[in-house]
Amino acid sequence: DSFDILGDGVKELLVGRDDGMIEIYNFESADDPVLRHDYALSESIASIQGGCVGKEGYDEILAATYSGWLTGLTTEPVHREGGSGEELKLSQEMQSKISSLRNELEQLQIKVLQERDKYQQSSQSTTAVSSVPAFSVNDKFTLNKDDASYSLILEVQTAIDNVLVQSDVPLDLLDVDKNSAVVSFSSCDSE
Repeated sequence: DSFDILGDGVKELLVGRDDGMIEIYNFESADDPVLRHDYALSESIASIQGGCVGKEGYDEILAATYSGWLTGLTTEPVHREGGSGEELKLSQEMQSKISSLRNELEQLQIKVLQERDKYQQSSQSTTAVSSVPAFSVNDKFTLNKDDASYSLILEVQTAIDNVLVQSDVPLDLLDVDKNSAVVSFSSCDSE
Protein backbone atom coordinates (compact mmCIF):
# COMPACT_ATOMS: atom_id res chain seq x y z
CA ASP A 1 0.00 0.00 0.00
CA SER A 2 1.06 3.63 -0.27
CA PHE A 3 0.09 5.95 2.57
CA ASP A 4 1.55 9.02 4.31
CA ILE A 5 2.17 7.28 7.68
CA LEU A 6 5.02 9.64 8.65
CA GLY A 7 2.85 12.75 8.16
CA ASP A 8 5.38 14.57 5.99
CA GLY A 9 3.03 15.11 3.03
CA VAL A 10 4.68 12.39 0.91
CA LYS A 11 3.23 8.91 0.70
CA GLU A 12 5.41 6.08 1.98
CA LEU A 13 5.45 2.56 0.56
CA LEU A 14 4.08 -0.01 3.05
CA VAL A 15 5.34 -3.54 2.37
CA GLY A 16 4.13 -6.76 4.01
CA ARG A 17 6.32 -9.77 3.28
CA ASP A 18 5.93 -13.55 3.33
CA ASP A 19 8.52 -13.80 6.11
CA GLY A 20 6.39 -11.60 8.41
CA MET A 21 8.30 -8.33 7.96
CA ILE A 22 6.43 -5.02 7.74
CA GLU A 23 8.58 -2.35 6.12
CA ILE A 24 8.01 1.38 5.59
CA TYR A 25 9.95 2.93 2.71
CA ASN A 26 10.32 6.68 2.18
CA PHE A 27 11.18 8.31 -1.14
CA GLU A 28 13.62 10.98 0.05
CA SER A 29 15.51 10.94 -3.21
CA ALA A 30 14.29 10.15 -6.71
CA ASP A 31 16.66 7.17 -7.10
CA ASP A 32 16.00 4.55 -4.43
CA PRO A 33 13.49 4.18 -1.60
CA VAL A 34 14.92 4.40 1.93
CA LEU A 35 13.85 1.95 4.64
CA ARG A 36 12.57 4.10 7.52
CA HIS A 37 10.98 1.53 9.87
CA ASP A 38 10.43 -2.20 10.04
CA TYR A 39 8.57 -4.58 12.34
CA ALA A 40 8.66 -8.39 12.45
CA LEU A 41 5.59 -10.59 12.91
CA SER A 42 5.71 -14.35 13.47
CA GLU A 43 3.78 -15.33 10.33
CA SER A 44 3.42 -14.26 6.72
CA ILE A 45 1.43 -11.17 5.86
CA ALA A 46 -1.51 -11.61 3.49
CA SER A 47 -2.39 -7.91 3.09
CA ILE A 48 -1.42 -4.48 4.40
CA GLN A 49 -3.24 -1.14 4.47
CA GLY A 50 -2.59 2.34 5.87
CA GLY A 51 -5.30 4.59 7.27
CA CYS A 52 -7.00 6.05 10.33
CA VAL A 53 -8.84 3.29 12.20
CA GLY A 54 -8.58 3.39 15.98
CA LYS A 55 -8.36 7.03 17.02
CA GLU A 56 -8.92 10.18 15.00
CA GLY A 57 -5.72 12.07 14.30
CA TYR A 58 -3.44 9.01 14.61
CA ASP A 59 -2.67 7.04 11.46
CA GLU A 60 -2.16 3.28 11.55
CA ILE A 61 -0.92 0.38 9.49
CA LEU A 62 -3.15 -2.71 9.52
CA ALA A 63 -1.77 -6.07 8.44
CA ALA A 64 -3.73 -9.30 7.99
CA THR A 65 -1.67 -12.43 8.56
CA TYR A 66 -1.99 -15.88 6.99
CA SER A 67 -3.91 -17.37 9.92
CA GLY A 68 -6.37 -14.45 9.98
CA TRP A 69 -4.95 -12.26 12.76
CA LEU A 70 -5.29 -8.52 12.25
CA THR A 71 -2.35 -6.52 13.61
CA GLY A 72 -2.16 -2.76 13.86
CA LEU A 73 0.79 -0.40 14.23
CA THR A 74 -0.17 3.13 15.30
CA THR A 75 1.43 6.54 15.43
CA GLU A 76 -0.36 7.26 18.73
CA PRO A 77 2.10 7.65 21.63
CA VAL A 78 1.99 4.58 23.89
CA HIS A 79 3.22 6.24 27.09
CA ARG A 80 1.91 9.39 28.68
CA GLU A 81 4.20 11.55 30.72
CA GLY A 82 3.06 12.85 34.10
CA GLY A 83 4.63 15.47 36.29
CA SER A 84 6.66 14.55 39.35
CA GLY A 85 4.45 12.70 41.83
CA GLU A 86 1.43 13.16 39.60
CA GLU A 87 -0.78 10.11 39.01
CA LEU A 88 -2.49 9.60 35.69
CA LYS A 89 -6.23 9.25 36.09
CA LEU A 90 -8.28 7.20 33.67
CA SER A 91 -11.32 8.87 32.22
CA GLN A 92 -14.77 7.46 33.00
CA GLU A 93 -15.06 6.33 29.36
CA MET A 94 -11.77 4.43 29.54
CA GLN A 95 -12.74 2.79 32.86
CA SER A 96 -16.05 1.62 31.40
CA LYS A 97 -14.23 0.23 28.31
CA ILE A 98 -11.83 -1.72 30.54
CA SER A 99 -14.71 -3.03 32.65
CA SER A 100 -16.63 -4.06 29.54
CA LEU A 101 -13.60 -5.89 28.11
CA ARG A 102 -13.01 -7.72 31.42
CA ASN A 103 -16.65 -8.87 31.48
CA GLU A 104 -16.42 -10.03 27.87
CA LEU A 105 -13.20 -11.93 28.64
CA GLU A 106 -14.80 -13.67 31.62
CA GLN A 107 -17.80 -14.69 29.50
CA LEU A 108 -15.52 -16.09 26.79
CA GLN A 109 -13.53 -18.07 29.38
CA ILE A 110 -16.75 -19.58 30.76
CA LYS A 111 -17.89 -20.47 27.24
CA VAL A 112 -14.54 -22.16 26.48
CA LEU A 113 -14.81 -24.24 29.68
CA GLN A 114 -18.37 -25.27 28.79
CA GLU A 115 -17.37 -26.30 25.26
CA ARG A 116 -14.34 -28.19 26.61
CA ASP A 117 -16.58 -30.12 29.03
CA LYS A 118 -19.06 -30.84 26.24
CA TYR A 119 -16.23 -32.18 24.05
CA GLN A 120 -14.88 -34.37 26.88
CA GLN A 121 -18.32 -35.89 27.45
CA SER A 122 -18.94 -36.56 23.76
CA SER A 123 -15.48 -38.07 23.22
CA GLN A 124 -16.02 -40.56 26.08
CA SER A 125 -19.39 -41.78 24.84
CA THR A 126 -19.65 -45.08 22.96
CA THR A 127 -21.27 -43.40 19.94
CA ALA A 128 -18.53 -40.80 19.45
CA VAL A 129 -16.93 -40.59 16.02
CA SER A 130 -13.42 -39.25 15.67
CA SER A 131 -12.22 -37.47 12.57
CA VAL A 132 -9.04 -35.76 11.52
CA PRO A 133 -9.63 -32.00 11.20
CA ALA A 134 -9.11 -30.51 7.76
CA PHE A 135 -6.80 -27.51 7.49
CA SER A 136 -4.89 -25.82 4.74
CA VAL A 137 -1.10 -25.62 4.72
CA ASN A 138 0.78 -22.66 3.31
CA ASP A 139 4.10 -24.09 2.15
CA LYS A 140 7.04 -22.68 0.23
CA PHE A 141 10.29 -24.35 -0.80
CA THR A 142 12.54 -21.70 -2.36
CA LEU A 143 16.18 -21.51 -3.42
CA ASN A 144 18.37 -18.92 -1.69
CA LYS A 145 20.96 -18.05 -4.35
CA ASP A 146 23.30 -16.27 -1.90
CA ASP A 147 24.30 -19.38 0.08
CA ALA A 148 22.97 -22.12 -2.26
CA SER A 149 20.43 -23.37 0.26
CA TYR A 150 16.73 -24.05 0.18
CA SER A 151 14.22 -22.52 2.59
CA LEU A 152 11.25 -24.63 3.64
CA ILE A 153 8.47 -22.50 5.10
CA LEU A 154 5.38 -24.17 6.58
CA GLU A 155 2.42 -22.25 7.99
CA VAL A 156 -0.74 -23.81 9.37
CA GLN A 157 -3.67 -22.22 11.17
CA THR A 158 -3.06 -24.50 14.14
CA ALA A 159 0.00 -25.39 16.22
CA ILE A 160 2.61 -27.54 14.49
CA ASP A 161 3.84 -30.21 16.90
CA ASN A 162 6.12 -32.18 14.59
CA VAL A 163 7.44 -31.97 11.05
CA LEU A 164 9.14 -35.04 9.61
CA VAL A 165 11.57 -34.47 6.76
CA GLN A 166 12.75 -37.64 5.06
CA SER A 167 15.37 -37.65 2.34
CA ASP A 168 17.29 -40.20 0.28
CA VAL A 169 20.34 -37.91 0.24
CA PRO A 170 22.25 -36.44 3.19
CA LEU A 171 20.91 -33.07 4.39
CA ASP A 172 22.43 -30.28 6.43
CA LEU A 173 19.78 -28.32 8.31
CA LEU A 174 20.72 -24.70 8.93
CA ASP A 175 19.29 -22.69 11.80
CA VAL A 176 17.82 -19.27 11.02
CA ASP A 177 16.75 -16.40 13.30
CA LYS A 178 13.01 -16.89 12.74
CA ASN A 179 13.18 -20.65 13.38
CA SER A 180 11.56 -21.73 16.64
CA ALA A 181 11.86 -25.45 15.96
CA VAL A 182 14.00 -27.95 17.87
CA VAL A 183 15.85 -30.13 15.38
CA SER A 184 16.68 -33.78 16.02
CA PHE A 185 18.36 -36.21 13.64
CA SER A 186 17.83 -39.94 13.35
CA SER A 187 19.23 -42.41 10.90
CA CYS A 188 16.76 -44.20 8.71
CA ASP A 189 16.61 -47.93 8.14
CA SER A 190 17.67 -48.57 4.54
CA GLU A 191 14.77 -50.97 4.05
